[in-house]
Amino acid sequence: MSQEPITISSRDNPLLKELRRLAQDSTAYRKAGRFWVEGDHLCRAALQRGRQPAIAVFAESAWTLFAAEFGACAAKTVLVPDAVFDGISGLESPARLGLVFDLPVDATVQPGLAAVILDRVQDAGNVGSILRSAAAFGFQQVIALKGTAALWSPKVLRAGMGAHFGLHLIEGVTPDVLDALALPIIVTSSHQGELIHRQKLPWPCAWALGHEGQGVGAELMARSTLRVRIAQPGGEESLNVAAAAAICLHASAVEAA
Repeated sequence: MSQEPITISSRDNPLLKELRRLAQDSTAYRKAGRFWVEGDHLCRAALQRGRQPAIAVFAESAWTLFAAEFGACAAKTVLVPDAVFDGISGLESPARLGLVFDLPVDATVQPGLAAVILDRVQDAGNVGSILRSAAAFGFQQVIALKGTAALWSPKVLRAGMGAHFGLHLIEGVTPDVLDALALPIIVTSSHQGELIHRQKLPWPCAWALGHEGQGVGAELMARSTLRVRIAQPGGEESLNVAAAAAICLHASAVEAA
C-alpha cells in the first residue's frame, strides 16, 4: 500500500541522484534494474497495463493536480521542489510527474509468439516507433540484438508512447537465441526479394529489421525464411526503417485478419 508522501529537497539525496541517472542516462536502467517513466500519458499507459511502480515522484506544484489519479499508485511517494524535479528530468519541459518501475523479470524468447527482431537499429526514435507499430499490429514480442538502442531508455520509452507495456521485450542478445522462436523469419531489403504485396505471408512470423544504413546482418539474413521488398514507384533509394516496419507489420496484420 502507498504511504503518506515524503518530501525530499536536497539535490544530493542518494535517491534523487539515482533518479537523475535513470532519467538522463540511456543505459543506467541496466545497472539499477529499474527504469524511469515521466509524464501522465506514459505513467497512465503503464498503470493501465497493470504495471506496479516502486516509486512515484511529484513536483510539489503538481501534487494537487495528479494526487487523485496517481497519488496512491506506488509503494513509495516522493514530493520534491519544482526546481529539483527539473534537475532530475531529461526533458526540456519537465512533466512534473515520474514513476519508477522494476525491469521485467522474464527476458527470454517466447516460442511461437509473433515477433519483431531489431538488428542494430540505433536511432531511439526509430526503435520507439517500431515498438508502437508492433503493438498496434498484433506482434507480441520484440527481440533487440546487440547494438540496438537501449529499449528501456528514456528516449525510446517516450517514442514508444506506452507500447512497451503491452509487449514482451528482450534485448542485448545474439542471433542464436532466435532458434527458440520456432517461427519463419521474414527479412526486408531495399533491393532484394519478392514484392511484399504479392506474397502470402506466414502467420505467426518474425519480421527482421536492420541497421539504418547497413540493413540486416549476414548472420540474421542466413536465418531468414523469406526475403521481401516494398514497392517504391516514386524511386527513392530506401525507406526509413520505422516506415518500412509499419508497412510490413501492417501487411502481416491484414494477412492474419
